Amino acid sequence: MKKLAIAAVLATAASTATAGSYAKDDVVIEPVVVVEEETASSSSAAGILIPLFVVAIIAAAVSAD
Repeated sequence: MKKLAIAAVLATAASTATAGSYAKDDVVIEPVVVVEEETASSSSAAGILIPLFVVAIIAAAVSAD
């Protein structure tokens, strides 16, 4: 039981000792700029039409019962 307690204390101490980063604080990373190209308006219409068709098919299947 003593060995288990000692192991738990050592594991906790080791994890808190290495929790920090070894990197310098003056490291500056430039942000990446992502440019999204505009798509045709038909693709956004397809994004609306497909769910509408699915709803219409489900409504037709429910009304057929």
